[in-house]
Amino acid sequence: MRVPVIKDELFVNNYNEATQNPAHLADWQLFKQSYQIAETMKIASFNKLVAPKFLPHMEFLPHQLACAENVIQKMNGRALLADEVGLGKTIEAGLILKEYLLRGLVQKVLILVPASLVNQWVLELNQKFLIPAASSGKRVSWQDANILITTLDTAKLAKHRDTILEQNYDLVIVDEAHKLKNHKTKNFQFVQQLSKKYCLLLTATPVQNKLTDIFNLISLLKPGYLGTYEDFINNYREQKRKIDEDPYLKQLISKVMVRNRRSDTGVHWTSRKIKTVWVSFSEEEMNAYSKIEHFFKQKTALSTITYLREFCSSREACYLSMKKWLQENEATEDPDAIEVLETIEQLPNHAKALKLVEIVKQSKEKMIVFTEYRATQIYLQWLLHQEKIPTVIYRGGFKKGKKDWMRQLFQNQAQVMIATEAAGEGINLQFCHHLVNYDLPWNPMRLEQRIGRIHRFGQENDVIIYNFATKQTMEENVMNLLYTKIQLFENVIGQLDQILTDLNVQDLEKEVEQIFLESKSLGETKIKLDNLTSVIQSYQHNTPSKEHIL
Repeated sequence: MRVPVIKDELFVNNYNEATQNPAHLADWQLFKQSYQIAETMKIASFNKLVAPKFLPHMEFLPHQLACAENVIQKMNGRALLADEVGLGKTIEAGLILKEYLLRGLVQKVLILVPASLVNQWVLELNQKFLIPAASSGKRVSWQDANILITTLDTAKLAKHRDTILEQNYDLVIVDEAHKLKNHKTKNFQFVQQLSKKYCLLLTATPVQNKLTDIFNLISLLKPGYLGTYEDFINNYREQKRKIDEDPYLKQLISKVMVRNRRSDTGVHWTSRKIKTVWVSFSEEEMNAYSKIEHFFKQKTALSTITYLREFCSSREACYLSMKKWLQENEATEDPDAIEVLETIEQLPNHAKALKLVEIVKQSKEKMIVFTEYRATQIYLQWLLHQEKIPTVIYRGGFKKGKKDWMRQLFQNQAQVMIATEAAGEGINLQFCHHLVNYDLPWNPMRLEQRIGRIHRFGQENDVIIYNFATKQTMEENVMNLLYTKIQLFENVIGQLDQILTDLNVQDLEKEVEQIFLESKSLGETKIKLDNLTSVIQSYQHNTPSKEHIL
């Protein structure tokens, strides 16, 4: 069968005319613009970063540029960014992402961050790096969105999980990645199952309790890179061998992890000024403290620590917690319990809270105040409000938008932000340089995370840190023997973390709690705490710093 061929006279005539007059084919101005765009986007060499010239409004630090080059050129886009708090891991990740986007190597990106940091990541990528990133809303399209920022909890929900795991991501970024240190958790397994060409894990604490933490993180980046889990455990059980004593392991880790320290950056950092604030309970408060201790020692030793710590924070925290315990244990009619509750009710104020108000009024500077308890948060806000001091609160239960709003109110209007541990990670508060540890954490890593919110790059003032402790309570023991004797405020937290691992102390907070649990008297408590801190102190003096190994 023959197919008839019809000559398109119009096309032939138009073509002949166009070849006679090429200007009709393309506008010269448009051609020049296209040529200039091509010249601008041209990547002359893959050995140097091109992203900085597209971000003239950004001023990158040398260690941030070196990190991006190292990750792209030597680590093939799979790296653990483990700079100390405040050195700009988010900036490094943004720079790496921008570089890959410009080179056409990355299009589809998934960024997993804590809920409190979602909006901050969106703003930084949009405003600083000019990257069209978006947060996952209620009607997110995981298939169509190119650069999405969400939380691990949202991503692993049943209604999203399968769809996300079906995607092929060019780059996955996980902030606060130390939460993936346990390979048995759902978070770890979810990130492990993601299809990803490149991967960045961000954490200031790559090793928290034991060396297997870093093994698990590196296994997400390069499965099998450090061998099998069983072999690694056998080789490094109880930290019998140190990383710096094994050049091979040290070299392996250095090829997949970037770890910058303040002392290595050459950047001038403002000082930390530590002020210990001792508070004395009134006679009525000491009486209540003793009654709480006596009541719960008869019930359960574990509760004693919990309720005494709460009472050192505020009457409200202890009262509400104790009332809940009584209801759960059907002991609301217990005469001893009623007497303790009535004693707490009759207290007019809390000595530590009154001291805070005094310091805030004297300082007149912006302050972030960290407490362990929500009830204390509300009480302190009420107390400061009575003094006409504008205050905002910040806690984990707030939605993303409210957290951002609280931060903006603190920056622009309020003098004080009262925060729980939700503010200990992620948010940047360089505009503030006064921090109050109203409730002192027994875990030193949480202390460093708190301070890192204000003592970071961009802070122009010396940072003033107030550490509160109540005399003749367990707070005094922790302050004197734990913080003062082993100099937690002055020493590098990472070094202490390594020492605790060497001593097989997996959790310092639990170790201290155990001492309070097992001691039958205040004297025995002091002796045991003194023994613990003496061992740590002796190890500090006799062991060279290992800060350079990780």
